[in-house]
Amino acid sequence: MKASDLFLRALEEEGVDYIFGVPGEENADLMISLLDSTIKFIICRHEQGAAFMADVYGRLTGKPGVCLGTLGPGATNLTTGVANAHFDRSPLVAITGQGSTMRLHKESHQNMNVVDMFRPITKWATTIRQPENIPEVIHKAFKYASEEKPGACHIELPEDIAKLDHDLSPIRSKGYKLRRPAPDYKAIKQALSILSSAKKPLILAGNGCIRKRASKQLKIFTDKTGIMVAHTFMGKGAIDDRDPHSLLTAGLGSRDHISEAFDHADVVIAIGYDMIEWHPDRWNANGDKKIIHIDFEPAEVDTHYQCEVEIVSDIASALWEINEGVTEKLKFDVPEFQHLREHMLHEIGFPEFSTELHVDIDQDAAGKCSSEAFPMKPQRILMDLRQIMGDEDILISDVGAHKMWVARHYPTYEPNTCLISNGFCSMAIAVPGSISAKMIHPERNVVGLCGDGGFLMNVQDLATAVRYKIPTVILIWDDAGYGLIKWKQENIFGKHSHVDLKNPDFVKLAESFGAKGIRVETANGFRSAMEEAFSTTDRPSVVVVPVDYSENGILTDRLGKLLSH
Repeated sequence: MKASDLFLRALEEEGVDYIFGVPGEENADLMISLLDSTIKFIICRHEQGAAFMADVYGRLTGKPGVCLGTLGPGATNLTTGVANAHFDRSPLVAITGQGSTMRLHKESHQNMNVVDMFRPITKWATTIRQPENIPEVIHKAFKYASEEKPGACHIELPEDIAKLDHDLSPIRSKGYKLRRPAPDYKAIKQALSILSSAKKPLILAGNGCIRKRASKQLKIFTDKTGIMVAHTFMGKGAIDDRDPHSLLTAGLGSRDHISEAFDHADVVIAIGYDMIEWHPDRWNANGDKKIIHIDFEPAEVDTHYQCEVEIVSDIASALWEINEGVTEKLKFDVPEFQHLREHMLHEIGFPEFSTELHVDIDQDAAGKCSSEAFPMKPQRILMDLRQIMGDEDILISDVGAHKMWVARHYPTYEPNTCLISNGFCSMAIAVPGSISAKMIHPERNVVGLCGDGGFLMNVQDLATAVRYKIPTVILIWDDAGYGLIKWKQENIFGKHSHVDLKNPDFVKLAESFGAKGIRVETANGFRSAMEEAFSTTDRPSVVVVPVDYSENGILTDRLGKLLSH
């Protein structure tokens, strides 16, 4: 058996279902070995798209997604998606080919130090220099990628090593779950003591809380104590936004109602929180909050994040221990927080709150959710989308102005059903990400929401969805520009520069790939367009909706006035 055969057997032993990638000359032996493997190779049209598919696979399954490229430009094309997975805490293993080891010491065709390139954007990166190391290297890469906090690993397989014969076997995967240390009882006791003297505690739920066990224990904790929860972008769904303890999503570039909640809070319980998403100087500017840190790793050192206690362990286990110590005395009811929740729900058109509930400054904001104006208001698009999406249907948001609207105006009901890239925060994840999401969950509706800019960055993998008959739905917000950059430029400079785009006919473009293309012509036609797309079962659909991004500046201006009162 060749080394490339052993490599595939080792991947099979790790439970790999798919490899997303692009074949090349230097990974040819591996590609031929795939002909006799149970692993399905998904032929992508760009390595970046392959890495994004593996990224979303990792987020949704908890198992490392696997992507593959060749040496040189194939490897460099992978890096953006690999970095995105790493900084967004998604388990991923990237595999690259390499030239013969006989020429790596000198200048040669496409030769570069790929392993060193991957080191800053992975937990571990290595090359294989002899077949005997393959079983250990693969098992180690998958182990590292899966350990909390998850991330990316990289393996390089030179072409001459892949050809060598051997008589080895893979390391057998035991299928066990790595058990993390229990929380320190003194830290638990200290956290309970801090809460016993708190007046207005608030939970900040981050990316770590979307693990199912953590989400379950978080729900028990909030029910027992009444403490309300603000979610980061990547923590959306940790608590059902219909739950009265949810304060929805924090982290908008501008101050928001939730920023006011943090102003009132005296204790912040940061659970599974990565400051890469929302820096603590945004919610603890004066450094006067008592912070309880609960996470898989110790807290990052930061002037605005000086913790009273750090509970470093499995998050679910820590919350379970705290829940065991909660008494009737630890019960909180903060009217200010409930009032802020009502304002937010009213603004996003939540059915529980009619427009008659408030006659103050947010009355006009709530009206946007039912506006028949065209191009459509972002608020109306997301209200309609939320109402036709089931609780467990999946929305993958690309990066752009729409990301801010999704975070604020798309209530989320289950963990891992609204995926927002907000660590590395790379554009172009929505199209490839929605493809792998639909592969994993064919029974759910899956929407990849992107702007016109992000769509064209990875449009080529629409061909991948067509090839494999994956009926994902791509929703394009068409404003003929880089909307988020324009928004930020105008906030800072009062004008914008070099952000306008000239777009193709997206419907014809989709149809040229063999996908269904639908253009929304009226606000009232949006729902029927999405329902038509969801009913298409043999190919992807692209739904194009013109969006009125003048709402960006209106929101910024209105929040500034609201929060200055």
